[in-house]
Amino acid sequence: MADPPLSIEQIRELLPHREPMLLVDRVLEITATTTVAEKLVSANEPHFRGHFPERPVMPGVLIVEALAQAGGIGILWNYPEFRGRGLALVGIDKARFRRPVVPGDVLRLTVTKQTRRGDLWRCTGSATVQGERAADAEFMAAFLDWEGGS
Repeated sequence: MADPPLSIEQIRELLPHREPMLLVDRVLEITATTTVAEKLVSANEPHFRGHFPERPVMPGVLIVEALAQAGGIGILWNYPEFRGRGLALVGIDKARFRRPVVPGDVLRLTVTKQTRRGDLWRCTGSATVQGERAADAEFMAAFLDWEGGS
């Protein structure tokens, strides 16, 4: 696999998610502790039909999911021995939503790995639009073994 930036095809090699739940469009940078990625927010995404039709806003839970996916990419990039295992979001703390994310925005996702205890990872993430903070969260993810892998 080539060094970052990563294309959508390379992201699909790392994550098991597929549309409409794949929420990272490109990865700009990966270091040992930090991943920087982007989500291109499109009016065609299915959640905008109901959230909210007249004033579409990306749901906060999907912003946190995008942060978690960016974190998962960084972990899987740096620890290839975990590839093929399921990675699940297992906890969210201190989530704050500071500005609406709307169609046309480019959501920049910055995730930093804080600690690791076995298969459990704690990360912090921040999502911004044009340098303005949209959301922050701390979250935990864990590797799971399931039949068929990821």
